[in-house]
Amino acid sequence: MKMCFALVCLAVSIACRATSPDPRAAVQVELSHVRAGGSEQAAGDTLRRYVFEPAANPYVRLAPARPWRGTGEWRLRVQNAMPWAVTLSVDIEGTAGAHLTATVGLPAGPAQTLVVPLHAVSPRAFGMQAGPPMPVELAGQRIVLATTVEGAPALQAIRAVRLSIPAPQAEQILRIGDAEVAADATLHAAYAGIVDRYGQYTRGQWPEKIDSDAALRTAHARERTQLAEAVARGHEGNPLTEAPGWFHTRKRDGRWQLVAPDGQPFFSLGVNAVVADGGRSYVQGREWMFNDLPPAKGPRDTFYGEGDSRRDTGASSGMAYDHGRWFDFYVANLYRVDGAGWREAWRTRARQRLAAWGFNTLGNWSDEAIARGHGLAYTRSINIAGDYANVATGYDWWGRMPDPFDPRFEAATERAVAAATDGVRDDHWLLGYFADNELAWAAPGPQGRWALAIGTLRGDPRSPAKQAFLATLKRKYGDALRLGVAWGIGVTRWEALEPAGFQAPLPDEAHPAIAEDYSAWLRAYAERYFRTVAQALRRHDPHHLFLGGRFAVRTPEAVAACARWCDVISINVYADLPQHGMDLDRLHQLDKPVLVSEFSFGSTDRGPFGAGPVPVWNEAQRGEAYARFLAAAAADPAIVGAHWFQYADQPVTGRLLDGENAHFGLVGITDIPFDGFVLAVGSANAAATAP
Repeated sequence: MKMCFALVCLAVSIACRATSPDPRAAVQVELSHVRAGGSEQAAGDTLRRYVFEPAANPYVRLAPARPWRGTGEWRLRVQNAMPWAVTLSVDIEGTAGAHLTATVGLPAGPAQTLVVPLHAVSPRAFGMQAGPPMPVELAGQRIVLATTVEGAPALQAIRAVRLSIPAPQAEQILRIGDAEVAADATLHAAYAGIVDRYGQYTRGQWPEKIDSDAALRTAHARERTQLAEAVARGHEGNPLTEAPGWFHTRKRDGRWQLVAPDGQPFFSLGVNAVVADGGRSYVQGREWMFNDLPPAKGPRDTFYGEGDSRRDTGASSGMAYDHGRWFDFYVANLYRVDGAGWREAWRTRARQRLAAWGFNTLGNWSDEAIARGHGLAYTRSINIAGDYANVATGYDWWGRMPDPFDPRFEAATERAVAAATDGVRDDHWLLGYFADNELAWAAPGPQGRWALAIGTLRGDPRSPAKQAFLATLKRKYGDALRLGVAWGIGVTRWEALEPAGFQAPLPDEAHPAIAEDYSAWLRAYAERYFRTVAQALRRHDPHHLFLGGRFAVRTPEAVAACARWCDVISINVYADLPQHGMDLDRLHQLDKPVLVSEFSFGSTDRGPFGAGPVPVWNEAQRGEAYARFLAAAAADPAIVGAHWFQYADQPVTGRLLDGENAHFGLVGITDIPFDGFVLAVGSANAAATAP
């Protein structure tokens, strides 16, 4: 319903404690699809009632008669009067067109103080990808802090603040009270003292959280008894038997299968990152975030180390506290439980757990000693690195795309394959090899499919990939003018395409040749990459499977090339169901087995602040989501396995690589399993592999 401005705009005096000459200056209140009610008392607060109507973007805009100052933090007393959480968008309008925006979740309950720092900030400024959960009690107050604020680095003054609820489906009621601008103190306080001596979040509580060394040892002793009983009952899983064959693939009755060395069908149920070094987090420069860190020189100094994760990647962009001294909370806890022999004790425990929970494969980035010779399949990664050329797609989360047309890439691949196959060519427990991880084959957005082609043409004239692309275009068109007509650009000479930074056109309906040429180039690029790796692998190890490139962002052309050169197409799927994260119809047409090389579900009720790409509300829903996903994967005729990411939770303050700090684990930072989740996982795994 369209409303006249006069009907939705009224002036109301709101008590404003801004530090200005007139601390109780009137505030103009503009309403759009919001009804204002009377003032109400709530626990000492005087709050005004606002009803947000179902609309695209109902809002309340607060404009002070005299601008608030633009430094520090903006505070507002607010209460969500609904029995559920409400998403609130905040737009702070500065002078000269500057804006700051934030989105927060307002939980139901008593009045609280909404705090928005008056400068752009995110948890990355504190060395992690996700910030502390809100609300939080600070100095006796219930605070909802916007930990991510986007926009201007700073504001000179605040002209207005707009509060909106995005597209509510029913009426939502908020009670709004006093506003103020105060010193910027809440942001630091929200991150101070958030990690205890065991690496756990200090302000949260959950069933597996421990509070003493004795409690930690008791929990592990109880589990040791349970694992021993499981082994004694013969419920330690279904380990592989010694056999002379190799893992291979076959298609039987319309369904793809992995086949184990003993000739039996094998649905690969794996876990990634089963390693003991995932609990490391930088402490240098942010010691104030940690309680009870041991001294750097003393009995626990072996759990400290030095590192530097600064890299030119999207994953590390803007990340602070990314170098210097780190502390390994996970290993420190293993030492508390098992002493100097912690590593072998941990390996044995991990092996028994994986078997008891129904896993039969050690996934990528794992400690092979857990698996090799113990009836557990494992995988290896071919990590190609060198001084070869690269191409930027604009996504580049883990770095730019390797240039497979550079002879130095072929040499680097040969070295990487030789290293990866060393010592395992004759190991029957080895399932196969992955090549690299989540390369930037595409970019986000509707035109992201063409990013690699556009990035190639944007490259330096000496780029081998660019030279190869231009050569294909010259062979097709001969005359640059013909290319210019086909692409709808003013090009008459080939030299016009050579400079670095050339802005290639986006495909459109009026010029179908652009998409045709880009698609042909994407096929050629992917063919060159996968052929180079596959041929090197066959020279060094003819026995084991080539498991593909662990796709994240991808193009149809790249997946088709992988299907041609790899034994299995591996795809990291972050979605509620496999079919919602990949084009299964297209994969069926390619007629190649598919491995879900990563999937995961996270929640924020077990300590770490992040829930990952596919969040669920709580721990119980993690188990339910796992079971649904795995059942769908096992039912699909192309999918031959699924690997969970990952074994242990990431540190509260972020892992070394990129500050990722999510609750993905089967076990916590204390190496204690999340009992309800692993019980659900075990049941789902048994169902997926049942005859």
